[in-house]
Amino acid sequence: MAVLEPTAHCLNAALAMALLLLLVLARPEAVSANEENQKQLHCGEDNPSLGRCRNGPQAMKLKVIAIVSILVASMIGVCLPMFSHSVPSLKPDSNAFAIVKTFASGVILATGYMHVLPDSFEYLHSDCLPVHPWRKFPFTTFVAMLSAVATQMVDSFSMSFYRKYKMGGSAGGASSGNASKDGAVAAAGGSGCGNGHSHGWSFGEADTDDKSQLLRLRVVAQVLEMGILVHSVVIGLSLGATDNVCTIRSLLAALCFHQLFEGMGLGGCILQGEFGAKVKMVMAFFFSVTTPLGIALGMGLSHVYSQSSPTALIVVGLLNACSAGLLNYMALVDLIALDFMGPKMQGNMKLQAFGYAALLLGAGGMSLMAVWA
Repeated sequence: MAVLEPTAHCLNAALAMALLLLLVLARPEAVSANEENQKQLHCGEDNPSLGRCRNGPQAMKLKVIAIVSILVASMIGVCLPMFSHSVPSLKPDSNAFAIVKTFASGVILATGYMHVLPDSFEYLHSDCLPVHPWRKFPFTTFVAMLSAVATQMVDSFSMSFYRKYKMGGSAGGASSGNASKDGAVAAAGGSGCGNGHSHGWSFGEADTDDKSQLLRLRVVAQVLEMGILVHSVVIGLSLGATDNVCTIRSLLAALCFHQLFEGMGLGGCILQGEFGAKVKMVMAFFFSVTTPLGIALGMGLSHVYSQSSPTALIVVGLLNACSAGLLNYMALVDLIALDFMGPKMQGNMKLQAFGYAALLLGAGGMSLMAVWA
């Protein structure tokens, strides 16, 4: 029986959102020269203290290095788990893979809380925006909350659609009973991204079916990638548009670290989703090239893109808030909770302790990057 695969829809949605962002930010604003100078001075673009850091030719060299370095780091990160099946100690059901995956989950969690969410607060509370309504209402947390709920809706409706149209609406039947409960525990036995919600509750018979579990793995992988792609475009666009070599240097190492381990987390989900080779290549390709492509587009739009313009601040701030809500939900619900509440770690206290150590190490390392990025 064919399994629902919303890959194309998720990728198209992410690309459409990125395109909309670029079209909005690239729109020239009809502002007089005097008004533009006042706005730039008010927003700090002409801050004399930044003069020593502004060097166009040097910034261009660093941007080219950033494109190559981030592309390589992204490819290594997302592809490494996909080839781990050839190493017995790194197979998806191994303890080593579980520890590496919890480390990558910590990176994703810290990305949402320590990088994306604060950036959204900074943009939407900028002095360049009017007090009403942007600094009177917490749009960042509001949009992040709606994004988390929307992610849950995608997760829920995807499973419901599958049960209704692929399994004949057999979920929750009278025969679910103890067999359903035992099946749910067995299905969630391995460390995985989305191996059924095994938080101690019993779910319907459809959830214990292998095809239903496979669908959930695929939905988790694709929704996670969509959130990562949105944030990657914003980061790349901002880096490519600036001539501040101090900013570029600090971002270069941080983004390479970020892409490497975030790619490992996504790659683990793609591996467990058992996608075909073509779909794996497409998902790995989009993850790897999105940030470098954003940098290249930022370089091309550097003359019309102003990071301190009200339009840019609002659009980027709202997109970051949306991405933060999605990443935080996915990290906590579909990655960390499932790993630590599943029978694999619940039955092995030593593995659980190592897993928490790896989780804190990944989150701590990514949080430390916030000092430079």
